[in-house]
Amino acid sequence: MKQLFPDLWQTQTEHPFSGVTSHAYLLTRPDGNILFYGTGVSDDFKPIHDLGGIARQYLSHRDEAGPPLVKIKQEFGSALCCHVLEAKAIRSICTADMVFDAREIQLGNIEVIPTPGHTSGSTCFLYRSPHGKSYLFTGDSIFPDGESWGTRVQLFAGGRKSDLKNSLRLLRDLKPDVVISSAAVSRSPVQPMVPGEWEAIIDETIKSL
Repeated sequence: MKQLFPDLWQTQTEHPFSGVTSHAYLLTRPDGNILFYGTGVSDDFKPIHDLGGIARQYLSHRDEAGPPLVKIKQEFGSALCCHVLEAKAIRSICTADMVFDAREIQLGNIEVIPTPGHTSGSTCFLYRSPHGKSYLFTGDSIFPDGESWGTRVQLFAGGRKSDLKNSLRLLRDLKPDVVISSAAVSRSPVQPMVPGEWEAIIDETIKSL
């Protein structure tokens, strides 16, 4: 586990495909820690326990589903949370304990933001840390790709280009301090932003669609 910020930790690197890196992220909170995305690295379980375990695991989309979901739930007694459309897609692997289908605030400060387009139920999450920064977890809706940024429409999973464009426009207004995708190509999934940078990234990504 690597500490990124006072309340945010990154699991060990995984390589689901050549040139692609992925991680999960543990947000430590007094009333229960949150794991964003998924990890298959069981070596991280002990440090996660040391940090207080996992109360909830939030998935951004179905590609983060796999056998480790069951292991995490058994190990930590955590509740699996995802969009209702993604829950239908992953139920053969693991049953979701909590589902959502609209933008809302959960646990007082976790903003759930459905962003269809990559898949039908893709979702991003915004957290404004008491330590001063806002973290935007984008899943695969937008991710670092070499020297630029990428996105992808998975038609077989209900993704649509028009939905993705609308979702990116929604994300543009959030002005995050740090953007954290579930995977990245040839560079870190964790990218700090300077004023005006995020808006330019979104505009260029929409043009590429």
